[in-house]
Amino acid sequence: MREGSLEAPVRHKIDWQNPDFYDMEKVNAEMHRAFDICHGCRRCFNLCDSFPRLFDLVDASPDEVAGVATADYKQVVDACTLCDLCFMTKCPYVPPHEWALDFPHLMLRYRAAELKQGRNDKVYAQLTETDRNGKAAGLMAPLANAVTGNGAARQVMEAVAGIDHRAHIPKFNGRTLVLRTMEQKPEVNRAAPAFGRKAVLYATCFANYNNPEIGMAAIQVLARNGVETEVVYPRCCGMPQLEQGDVARVAEHAHSVADALLPYVEQGYDIIALVPSCALMLKFEWPLILPEEEKIKRLSNATFDISEYVVDVAKRDGLAPGLQPLDGGVALHIACHSRAQNMGQKATEMLKLIPEADLAVIERCSGHGGAWGVMKGNFDLALKVGKPVARQAVKAEKRHVASECPLAGAHILQGMDALNGPGADAAGGEAPHPIQLFAQAYGLGE
Repeated sequence: MREGSLEAPVRHKIDWQNPDFYDMEKVNAEMHRAFDICHGCRRCFNLCDSFPRLFDLVDASPDEVAGVATADYKQVVDACTLCDLCFMTKCPYVPPHEWALDFPHLMLRYRAAELKQGRNDKVYAQLTETDRNGKAAGLMAPLANAVTGNGAARQVMEAVAGIDHRAHIPKFNGRTLVLRTMEQKPEVNRAAPAFGRKAVLYATCFANYNNPEIGMAAIQVLARNGVETEVVYPRCCGMPQLEQGDVARVAEHAHSVADALLPYVEQGYDIIALVPSCALMLKFEWPLILPEEEKIKRLSNATFDISEYVVDVAKRDGLAPGLQPLDGGVALHIACHSRAQNMGQKATEMLKLIPEADLAVIERCSGHGGAWGVMKGNFDLALKVGKPVARQAVKAEKRHVASECPLAGAHILQGMDALNGPGADAAGGEAPHPIQLFAQAYGLGE
């Protein structure tokens, strides 16, 4: 082991099929070990609220970590959004260091043990059933969107479901991405340098049920660049269940999606995920949950994030001409789960391909954390964690505020408004995905 843990981080498999994984006494022992290491280091103090909570508990204890009650560990766990930034950017003790600290996956293990004991939040679990909820809301999308936009209805939702009445809730769309691509599909540009490449867009629950425009922008950009595309959506990647510690459900999702996508891989298609969290699941989390499954490895090796794929086309083949400058510049937020893919700032690289690119890049957690950030007990905290991002976006004074994570983008706009910045008014009411801005630079979708 070289001093300073200079080797690249390595993640160990998630040992979820071992009964010890769910033994709360053993979980608490590992929590104590990890907390003792964190207390002695404290490099992670400014990432999220988990670490300030931990350090406050330790500082108030009569005997440092040993004096912190195990019942108080849950405070630390509940503030973790599994953003992975501590593992990827701060902690010097991650594997291959002999202390082998993986804080996010330890929080995952604690939640898995809670779930095994039946101590999970039943209402929250229902809110994160994205496929069921997306299908049901899509059947009556205008009504569902009217309800979520009504102040009185939001107060009721807060009382019944715990969703903060101020938090942005994505709209539902009756015409899903899968349906839209059946109805309209742009002609592939046979003169483009990348003609001959084929890709499957894994729609993701968000792009399918909430914002199909992300997928349509991707399809249009790829068609302009000669890439033949298909859209496939068997089911959600399972990230909402991973956040709750339901690893068995995630494994079930992984098998279903892999079975649907692998036949395309065998026919020479690349796989593209439209949302970073989903790309992270396919590339990294699933192989850690099912390390012996060859089909999961093959799918992981064939998967790209959408920004990563466009950059790959540009580097390997060259882009089709026609990109024009974007007026007013872009404040670009790099999502945590893009950073966790360890691929570099691909959204930045992609937007820099646009002539006269004017970018202000923001590389910090937005604080949203998926469904976590909309809950009543978390919304103010989510705004607090994301305040530096909102402040940077206001200071940048760009026409466009974009994020690779659609939920993070909307949350950043709310944070900008809270700072009395331009927020949603300056951004046209939404924070587009970078691929939407790239399509706009091509003059597509107008």
